[in-house]
Amino acid sequence: MAETGAHQLQVSVVSADHEVWTGTASMVVAKTTEGEIGILPGHEPLLAILSAGEVRITTSGGSGAVRASADDGFLSVEHDTVTIVARNAALVQD
Repeated sequence: MAETGAHQLQVSVVSADHEVWTGTASMVVAKTTEGEIGILPGHEPLLAILSAGEVRITTSGGSGAVRASADDGFLSVEHDTVTIVARNAALVQD
């Protein structure tokens, strides 16, 4: 296992017609058909069906968090790259 902070995730959240957010993160939490899942650097490869709900992204460097609402779609994890593709997705404003 790598030292804490040694790796980060490359994250892309896209909807059917546009990119919603892309950047680096230390953690991603999303709702799947099997329940809520948290993704950290070093996570094993995964392909999951996304349920409608909120995606929470903890950005790298402790600069904050990004929240997005996402309808049905899928979540893919491979080599510290997280791709979330949803039919509809949008950033959530506080």
